[in-house]
Amino acid sequence: MNAEPRPALTSGARRTTGERRRSRWIAAAALGLISSTFSTIVSQLFAARIGRDAAVDWMTVAAIPARDWAISSEPSWSAILAGIAFHQWADFSWALVFFGVLGRWTADLRPMTILLLALPWAAFSSGMEWFVLVPLFPFWQPLFTLQQPYWIGLLVHGSSAVMYPLFARLRWRRGTAPDSDVRFTNIWITGALALIAVLGAVALFGGHGYEPPWMGRDRDQDQAYIRHMTTHHAQGIELARTAAERAQDPHLRKLAMLMVASQTGENRIFENWWLSWFDTEMPDCSTEERAAMPGFLTPAEMRQVKTAPPDQFDMLFIEAMSRHHRGAVRMADQMWHSRGDPRLRIMAHAIRHEQQGEIALMHGTRGLAAVTTGVRNMLGDNVN
Repeated sequence: MNAEPRPALTSGARRTTGERRRSRWIAAAALGLISSTFSTIVSQLFAARIGRDAAVDWMTVAAIPARDWAISSEPSWSAILAGIAFHQWADFSWALVFFGVLGRWTADLRPMTILLLALPWAAFSSGMEWFVLVPLFPFWQPLFTLQQPYWIGLLVHGSSAVMYPLFARLRWRRGTAPDSDVRFTNIWITGALALIAVLGAVALFGGHGYEPPWMGRDRDQDQAYIRHMTTHHAQGIELARTAAERAQDPHLRKLAMLMVASQTGENRIFENWWLSWFDTEMPDCSTEERAAMPGFLTPAEMRQVKTAPPDQFDMLFIEAMSRHHRGAVRMADQMWHSRGDPRLRIMAHAIRHEQQGEIALMHGTRGLAAVTTGVRNMLGDNVN
């Protein structure tokens, strides 16, 4: 990986080592602003295409530094903006490390070499956040790792890393960049803007009920899964709303609010996909279907939790919701291993991870145990 030679400079124009270092850091900061903003836009536009509620994801990110303050049953604008700001700060910081701290080895590389290094860097930086920085030191916040599978962070960091080749132009003073770097970055910027335009158009049409068409191989199976999981989620939302009001443990109340927010967002996506793909209203599940769903509580069991004495409520809620979540995990795991629409399968993998993680959170899992549990949850069904 050879650096492209710089144009010859006279001794009077040649920059000192200190000036070059300062220029490198300024370019790294500019690149950090660009890459973090690009990843924020892409994440926002692309989230619903793979079954993610962007507002809930930003709220979860905000909970890393802000803890329970950020969590509510309906993501607030303050939490969403805090999550975006924290994400951009993190992406900005990783760019400073890559081109500033490590600039001795990275600052003079060719654009394509930067790209080839930036993608493994995205895997490294997202892994550091998911495995170490968030659940262990310095944030000690298990929520992120147990709520979101690692691949979500990898996609976000990857969308940031693809902008790193622009550093090849930012590192030069205005008007002094080599023509090859200018041509490359012009093409790269055009491609990035085109991608945003395409994602924006898809998101706009998707928001009006025109998602890309269904791509599964078993329509009946996919329809049954959407109907069943939507109904299953509806009961989970009802149960979690009760806990958000009645739980004695303040942290459990906040966790219940997160369950309401995440499952409500997922149901909105299910309903939008159903209308887009099948062009009809979603039929309700029958009494027999509800009874056959794994983890679905009977009316008597729901009443038992709702009317529990205050000193018994938390225990009964955790027991009932853990059972309910285990059922959802089984359903999601079956979809993940099916021949369904790829978007449904991706979403099912995230639901499987999320609901197993919430079981762990209800039982107080933290620290290294949260990391090992998160890894196991990402790889399979570990609660049935």
